[in-house]
Amino acid sequence: MTDAQSAPRVADTLFAPGRRAACIGAVALISMLAFESIAVATAMPAVAGALDGLSLYALAFGATLATSVIGMTAAGQLCDRRGPYRAALAGLAAFLAGLLLAGLAPSMPALVLGRALQGLGSGVLGVTLYVGVGQVVPQRLHPQLFAVFAGAWVVPGLVGPALASFLVQALGWRSVFLAVAAAVPVAALLMLPALRRVGTGTGEALRWGVMRWAGLASLGALALHAASQQAGGGAWLLFGGGLAMAGVAAHRLLPAGTLMAARGLPAVVLLRGLIAAAFASAEAFLPLLLTRHFGWSLTQAGVALSAGAVTWSIGSAVQARVRSEAMRHRLLPAGFALAAAGLGVAMAPLLVAGLPSGLVLTGWVCVGLGIGLSFPMLSVLLLKLSPPEQQGGNTSALQLSDALVSSAALAGAGLLFNPATQQVLPVLVMACALAASAAVLSPRAVPRRA
Repeated sequence: MTDAQSAPRVADTLFAPGRRAACIGAVALISMLAFESIAVATAMPAVAGALDGLSLYALAFGATLATSVIGMTAAGQLCDRRGPYRAALAGLAAFLAGLLLAGLAPSMPALVLGRALQGLGSGVLGVTLYVGVGQVVPQRLHPQLFAVFAGAWVVPGLVGPALASFLVQALGWRSVFLAVAAAVPVAALLMLPALRRVGTGTGEALRWGVMRWAGLASLGALALHAASQQAGGGAWLLFGGGLAMAGVAAHRLLPAGTLMAARGLPAVVLLRGLIAAAFASAEAFLPLLLTRHFGWSLTQAGVALSAGAVTWSIGSAVQARVRSEAMRHRLLPAGFALAAAGLGVAMAPLLVAGLPSGLVLTGWVCVGLGIGLSFPMLSVLLLKLSPPEQQGGNTSALQLSDALVSSAALAGAGLLFNPATQQVLPVLVMACALAASAAVLSPRAVPRRA
């Protein structure tokens, strides 16, 4: 093949010259964010024991969730008004500072503060990576880009717990934070030069009034997280208060018509929250179902979760190869429907005596495949429906919907779950209803002209 023939093929790939370093750096950074989240969850019992901080154990996770909501909102404004380069610098600085503070923390309160900074930084970076790299990469390659982003979560999900356990045992719990901190500058050096060339935004002043609503959303997410850790009447009060705060803030922060699934961009934003919440709430209780109800070992339950992560990656790769717009529009509801059907299959052994427990694994594989088909398409649609000067704010809304609806679903799952009977069926019914709702509403994500 001649150079003239190969040049168009090279230019039509994610890793063509001019965007190769940005894509590699973004994938590395996403993998670090994923590993940090998974590894910290694995290491936190050792951290709390070493710092005598069991009383702040839940807050170490809740603080990260709460500040990430603020980070997402701030990042949307920074990207649109100052450009993704400055937003990326701010996010990297906060994330790195949080890792260093947590890794060197002399006490549990200091570690919680570090975790809060990590949440702020990861919230900013989550939005910036989508907007900045989405502008570096041509729109025709966005399906491949978001498939690669999805794949970047898979490897940390597979090896993260084992690697974190090894680090804790061999080098101590601090190494979990410091190892990620050491790798962040490398990813930043790869990604930042390309983001600097993207542009500087509109130059308009930041709307600080928006951040008040972000603060309310953050408090709502924190209350929902706290509700999932409680029991009795107090939990329901926290859940109601958190839901009210999150709902009021969402009305202000998300595109008009989101809560009513208005056609186009608002429906895209709502669908992201629904399907993310369905997956998160089911995934949280799946190991409990397999180990306590069906007698699987922890290793077997872990393999089941990993299988779902792998099929998610496969589904993402499949949708990236679909070129026809009409086919992509049909594949979106099909993916959601497959996820809902998979959750129905996973519930079947609980509903019909005598059915094999292996159906839970079969259902979960279908859930991963269905979400893999549809989840990246929402990101592609969002950027396609957003003018460049609004991509930051709209991407922020997409990820806010994910965070807030997932927080509400996880809190609701915690309240539906009965520790005495350890009955997981109500949680799976809720998750299935969320996925089915996404399947029904998904045609509204496509504008009428399409």
